[in-house]
Amino acid sequence: MSDPNSRVLAAVNEVIERGPEVGMQVAAYLRGELVVDVSAGVADEETGRPVDADTIFTVFSATKGVAATALHIQAERGLIDYGAPMVKYWPEFGAHGKEGATVLHALTHRAGVPQMPEGTTAEQLCDWEGMVRAIAALTPEWTPGERTGYHAYTFGWLVGELVRRTDPARRPFGQFVQDEICGPLGMDSFWMGIPDTAESRCARLINTPAPAPGAATPPPDALIFRAIPRDLSTTQEVFGRPDVRRACIPGAGGITSARSLARHYAMLAGLGSFDGVRLLSEERVRLVSALQTDELDAAIGRPIRKGMGYFLAGPDVTGAVGPMGSNPAGFGHPGAGGSIGFCDPDAGLAVGIAKNRMLAPMSPDENTVLKVANAVREALAVTA
Repeated sequence: MSDPNSRVLAAVNEVIERGPEVGMQVAAYLRGELVVDVSAGVADEETGRPVDADTIFTVFSATKGVAATALHIQAERGLIDYGAPMVKYWPEFGAHGKEGATVLHALTHRAGVPQMPEGTTAEQLCDWEGMVRAIAALTPEWTPGERTGYHAYTFGWLVGELVRRTDPARRPFGQFVQDEICGPLGMDSFWMGIPDTAESRCARLINTPAPAPGAATPPPDALIFRAIPRDLSTTQEVFGRPDVRRACIPGAGGITSARSLARHYAMLAGLGSFDGVRLLSEERVRLVSALQTDELDAAIGRPIRKGMGYFLAGPDVTGAVGPMGSNPAGFGHPGAGGSIGFCDPDAGLAVGIAKNRMLAPMSPDENTVLKVANAVREALAVTA
């Protein structure tokens, strides 16, 4: 292959120069080796600070894949059972008819509580104990297990509290992730709650533009607007707050470099092993990346192929292929605005893409992340 770094950088520069991207990092591992590592554009339009290798980005729901891996580590250790009711580990969660919700329901967005507690503020997002109490007290939108609907924010507290309660050391979830995932895998720039020293490295978000006149949008009472309330939307005003950046919000608040995100998926591409470290068994990775549901998602409004905490690659119901590629064995998790981490174990490929321009492309032609992900595969001679 000829200089994959240059070929991917050219693709990144193109989506920045032609618009609408502003700043982006891309990293890719192939069979455990870092083969793409590029940065381009502007991290902060107000100051003109450029994106470089030290820049870190809020990647929103791309955080969920790492949170899911934390739970799978506990399952690997025999501390948690996917089929067990959540109340076995978290008795308070059974309130108001949720006693039948299982760990697997939480991982597959079937637990029935995609909605955020009414009136939650940005300050309250930062209060772990307060959030898990409020979520445990929710009345489910449906009987757990009956349907799937994207738990956009609540997923993180469901998974994180299950991990915390099954951790013999009872570590805060963000610390568990640092100790059990980031440290062993050398993910030196991934946090669920940054240290003060990392603040100056954060890219400034550029909010999603308003929909064009006449564009199709969900109705005001759509479930997605209760899963992601407008006052807590994925904006600079909320997720750029110093207190939110320092909080552990594992459904949407991860802050990382593309390289650290890609290292997580390099472990999964290696079927649980990376750089001499094994976190999960091969059998576990194959289990958690297998299709669990491809039903209509009640919050997103279209079918989503879901594994156990990860979204799955492959064509959607229309035949369209997204950034994770066409191989159904691939998996990962996208985040609002377009950041994404994913892997294709068959090819030994792991990719992290982090960016600061919040976009919601309406078609593949508008999808800049798809263009960049395809450039990675083309540069590495990996089948799309």
